[in-house]
Amino acid sequence: MKAVVLAGGYATRLWPITKDRPKMFLPIGDSTVIDRIFADLEDDDRITEVFVSTNEYFEDEFREYLADRDFEKPTLSIEDTTGEDEKFGVVGALAQLVEREGVDDDLLIVAGDNLLGFDLGEFTDFFEERGEPCLVGYDVGSLERATAYAPLELDGTEVVDLQEKPDEPESSLVSIACYALPAAELPSLETYLAGDNNPDEPGWFMQWLVANRTVHAFTFDGKWFDIGEPEAYLEAVAWELDGENLVAEDADLRDAELSGNVHVMAGATVENSTVENSLVFPGATIRDAALEGSIVDEQAVVEELPLSGAVVGAHSRLQPDGWSKRDG
Repeated sequence: MKAVVLAGGYATRLWPITKDRPKMFLPIGDSTVIDRIFADLEDDDRITEVFVSTNEYFEDEFREYLADRDFEKPTLSIEDTTGEDEKFGVVGALAQLVEREGVDDDLLIVAGDNLLGFDLGEFTDFFEERGEPCLVGYDVGSLERATAYAPLELDGTEVVDLQEKPDEPESSLVSIACYALPAAELPSLETYLAGDNNPDEPGWFMQWLVANRTVHAFTFDGKWFDIGEPEAYLEAVAWELDGENLVAEDADLRDAELSGNVHVMAGATVENSTVENSLVFPGATIRDAALEGSIVDEQAVVEELPLSGAVVGAHSRLQPDGWSKRDG
């Protein structure tokens, strides 16, 4: 069995912190989302190879990242795109990967920006027992939230209906970006695309697949985070820290008051400031300031300001008299 980790997006809703950094590399406590996925796949002997599907723009970052890790299974598979306007869409990119890499095995597919509250091996067990296409279902807790996803209707484990981003969903149980396809079903990707169907979101492909095949849903009760926006990223960090603060050994805290899910990273300085539910990236400086629900990227400086819900780009300087971009 092979696996694909989808990591080809440009994460524009998280800019500026993902302008030059794949969002899969954003820290969640002492780890990252994609590291957790890689660890699950590394531990599963049924998975023989893991293709990391990304774009040309982030190719070098991924090569350096994987070279610094101990994982043996991941290999890069590069989409021929360098910008958001060139994307093939998730389904299009997946079909190209299957052809490019000559994949003819059962295939596990997971989005590299999903923080999953279950072990991927449990889903693989479920898939092997059914031997048919499978997806993962999660209850997002409200019909309003379900409009952003693909709500499901089940009969036992069988999916009897799936609608991508409906205006009026009838269920808060939705499909998340984790799927398994038998080898015999891989040509369905090309069949779907040849029918002039939506190539962008995998939910559209799963809606089509449900209408034409038997598809099963694996459901779980743990937490799940789709890290697509700053608020979702901060929620994932808060879940991981669970009310505690994480401070790097070489961070410099002087008259700093930290409260509730704060991560201060290597070489950062927090001086005469209060910080709550926020992330201070390596080398950043917070001085005579107050942060709440904010993200301050590498080497940025925030001085003499209160910030709430802010995302400060790398090498920026925010002061009462304005904003500037620092050198470097």
